[in-house]
Amino acid sequence: MDVGTTVNSLPPWQAAVAVLAASLGAAVLAEVGAVALARRAVARTETELDEGVLEAVRVPFVLTFALVGVYALTRLPAVVAAVPVAPATLESFFGRPALTVVVLLWAWALNDAVNRTVDHLQGSGARYDFAPVVSNVWTLAVLVGALALVLSIWRIDVSPLLAGAGIAGIAVGFAAKDTVANFFGGIALYFDDTYRVGDYVELDSGDAGTVVKVGVRSTTLRTRDEVLVTVPNSVLNASRVINQSAPGRRRRIRVPIGVAYGTDLDEFEALVIGVAEAESLVLDSPRPRMRFRSFGDSALEYELLCWVASPTRNAKATHRLNRGIHDGLREAGIEIPFPRRDVTVRDGAGATAGGTPLGAAGTVPADADPKR
Repeated sequence: MDVGTTVNSLPPWQAAVAVLAASLGAAVLAEVGAVALARRAVARTETELDEGVLEAVRVPFVLTFALVGVYALTRLPAVVAAVPVAPATLESFFGRPALTVVVLLWAWALNDAVNRTVDHLQGSGARYDFAPVVSNVWTLAVLVGALALVLSIWRIDVSPLLAGAGIAGIAVGFAAKDTVANFFGGIALYFDDTYRVGDYVELDSGDAGTVVKVGVRSTTLRTRDEVLVTVPNSVLNASRVINQSAPGRRRRIRVPIGVAYGTDLDEFEALVIGVAEAESLVLDSPRPRMRFRSFGDSALEYELLCWVASPTRNAKATHRLNRGIHDGLREAGIEIPFPRRDVTVRDGAGATAGGTPLGAAGTVPADADPKR
């Protein structure tokens, strides 16, 4: 004889007590047995994520066993026959509410578990700064799924609701197209792994700064002038974004230098390399290097290549290197050339077109009227 037949053979009140006692006993065993064992297991791990997920699902897991007993009462023929109400009424007052509570509890638990996971990932320093976008999408999906299950439990025809929701969705889509574009732009940026909080980025518009906040609608940058710039995600998704902090934070800087023709290049290169190696902002590895780029009009065009720890140090390191190179070349007597132009004005009579005599060096005298 199976359990169902045994319960149905009991008097109604005994069958009800047996079912409720079994469900409550199962709930107690779930709490003191399964949950306790799970806690011991997650306590041995190094991460706190599993403990948070366990805490999120503990309450619905335990209460599900108790509420299943309430739902089972509405399905026992012995109990249904003994109750002086219609079976549909009994199900409406006990069975469906019990299932509804179970669905809502698990929806809340699943959403809470994902939110705990997002918080853990963001706090771990990993590249999950767009995780709140995924969390919001998950919350919406759980809400829609829970609502659909609840309507199904209560046997509500959702066809008219779907038709109305479709019309309302079209209206909302036109009214909030920018918001929707920003939302999906944020999702695209997340899956493309474009940047994260703390990265230094440059935009097509010329704005550059450190990412301080990544939201569902927009991304906020803090410039070097301590100004916050808020950029819609849809604009970022359609623009060229240069992430100066990826894949690594160190960045190479280029310092152009011109030196006069005839300079001892070995001495010049050694002096500049020494200045770079002595600068604290410049990394020791990779080592600074000099590159002879071209023969300029008035100078030999060189470029100093060296690395700094982060893109935010580029300007400061360039300033210090320029100062150090200037002082070092001046002390060594090495000329830093600059463009010079000698203008000579001549005509057949040895004078300008207006008759003004030329100076001894072939230039216009200082007291001459420049308008003539």
